[in-house]
Amino acid sequence: MITGCGADEIVSPGTSGDVNVNITNPPPPPPPPPPPTATLVTPAAGCPTINSTGGLNDAGTISGPTGEYRVCELPALVDADDSLPYIEGLLYSLPGRVDIGTDQGFSSTGSQVELTIAPGVTVYGGTGRSFLVANRGNQLIANGTADRPIVFTSRDNVLGLSTDESIGQWGGVVLLGRAPVADCRVGGFNTAGSPNTNATCEQELEGASTTTLFGGNDSADSSGSIRYVQIRYSGFSLAPNRELQSLTTGGVGTGTTFDHFMSFNSSDDGMEFFGGSVNMKYVVAVGADDDTIDVDSGAKANMQFVIGVQRTSGGDNLIELDSPDEAATPSAAIPQTVLQVANFTFVERSTANSQVVRARGGPKLVLANGVMDTDTETCIRIDDPETFAADPDYFAVVGDCDPARPNRGNTNPSDQQVQDDFIADSGQNNSNFTITLTGVFINGTNENGVTPIDAATLSGFFDTTTYIGAVQDGNDTWYQDWTCNSSTVSFGSSNGDCTLIPVY
Repeated sequence: MITGCGADEIVSPGTSGDVNVNITNPPPPPPPPPPPTATLVTPAAGCPTINSTGGLNDAGTISGPTGEYRVCELPALVDADDSLPYIEGLLYSLPGRVDIGTDQGFSSTGSQVELTIAPGVTVYGGTGRSFLVANRGNQLIANGTADRPIVFTSRDNVLGLSTDESIGQWGGVVLLGRAPVADCRVGGFNTAGSPNTNATCEQELEGASTTTLFGGNDSADSSGSIRYVQIRYSGFSLAPNRELQSLTTGGVGTGTTFDHFMSFNSSDDGMEFFGGSVNMKYVVAVGADDDTIDVDSGAKANMQFVIGVQRTSGGDNLIELDSPDEAATPSAAIPQTVLQVANFTFVERSTANSQVVRARGGPKLVLANGVMDTDTETCIRIDDPETFAADPDYFAVVGDCDPARPNRGNTNPSDQQVQDDFIADSGQNNSNFTITLTGVFINGTNENGVTPIDAATLSGFFDTTTYIGAVQDGNDTWYQDWTCNSSTVSFGSSNGDCTLIPVY
């Protein structure tokens, strides 16, 4: 119900009249060779030269289970176009907060500074408070490849101290841009009735100790590119409700690329989008300690081919959706938060949670071609009449769902209203579905028996598919090699376990 994986010796005849045959036992076979010893990485000779003031700091070496590496610390400010090349035996470190450029302001155009990271590079947070932020009007270009992803991780991960339960060992990656946001730092919210109350509506980054602004009026703005990237063991909180997650975006525009992205064991959300316009394909999020995907502050987000898997010991919702702010009630604020997710598989395992999706504050929710494996928990929770009135849409969505606790004590909408709305949207929707997933997230017979909708009818961003769920069958391997494996879920990745940094 839906509710509010030695030869014989022969003497020639005639030499003595007798033929003597001496039989000896063959020598024992030699012992098998010892198993090959993994070749440990040795440190690079030094750090490459970059253009930014101060350059890279040679911080000596660091050793872990994969070998010894040269450590090259980034400057606190990347103030010129720079590239971080892949060099064998070398890691890049964030000694604290590292800024890509400075804030260019609400109405700026173009890109001031670009930091480009090469495939195969590993960047780690040198402290628990380290994070990387591409400020408004600047870009992070982190384009890995299927066999050489870019990895952002923690110092403990390099040292071999991280486990499949570790979280919150450094900050994370932040992209900020100049697309519209709904929560204005000054003056509250714009509404349909008074859209220009805050003509320069901009918001302040959560989790930062210094004022860091984002937002603007360019919905097509670009904050760079994230392709074939892993972010591991991230997230920290400076104050209640002010956290950094694995990937944080603020006011990024549709010019920003997100393609093949993995979040692993964030202490807060796997990813959170504050306003802006976010388009993502091929997303893997594992082990977030709070929400797997959090969307709010007027974000317009489209996501397709999404695998979300919780740890048993942590995790809240797989989707949390707010418009514009859970602590406020202006459901008329613009832009309205809109989240559309197609071809997804969500696996709810947390013992502390009881729903896959929680929506509140008047956002628009659209779910299509999805599978929710809840082990008889709740699939959809709608908290308030404003969100119900925004008319959530569900198309070819199935799950094994039971009734939930009351929606914050509210009875409007009632559980029955939410259930009826879910069933009314599509004859393929089913909240009493028998899950036949294999390997945790791969469709089985029942999933592939559901007729999908054409997701391209929702947005030109979406691809047309012939199946529901994130992964059609065993031949569909888009998630392999650029991801990492864990006891929570294995992706059969040749890049190995999340507890080790990859070696090429």
